[in-house]
Amino acid sequence: MRVEVYWNLHKKCFSVRDCKTGRVVGHTDILWLKNPKFVVRKSGRDRVLREGRKNVHAFVRGDYGTSKEAFWFEWRGATYNPYKYSTFVDRETEKPLDSAKYVMLESVNNKGRIKYVQHQSEI
Repeated sequence: MRVEVYWNLHKKCFSVRDCKTGRVVGHTDILWLKNPKFVVRKSGRDRVLREGRKNVHAFVRGDYGTSKEAFWFEWRGATYNPYKYSTFVDRETEKPLDSAKYVMLESVNNKGRIKYVQHQSEI
């Protein structure tokens, strides 16, 4: 199942939205996705910058579940801050991210953490 996952500020967990219906199908503290795309909607980010209030405009879209092989790769951190970046970025290098091989989203101390595995050609 293809889903979009975003950090829910009110529930302090990740919301999972079905791509076909656009409906939230669940909430979770941990989730793995295959072939993820990091999506930031420009109009939503512009609204955040203009109004100073956050809204759902950034998420990770991918296929629900993962392969066991993902655990053998080097995981890197990713982040997004609408006041600092126009895209998701690598936490260390601040290099923009648009896709990856795998992503793991987890809640740690009431904050969302994103880890990803690069495509083979980028490793």
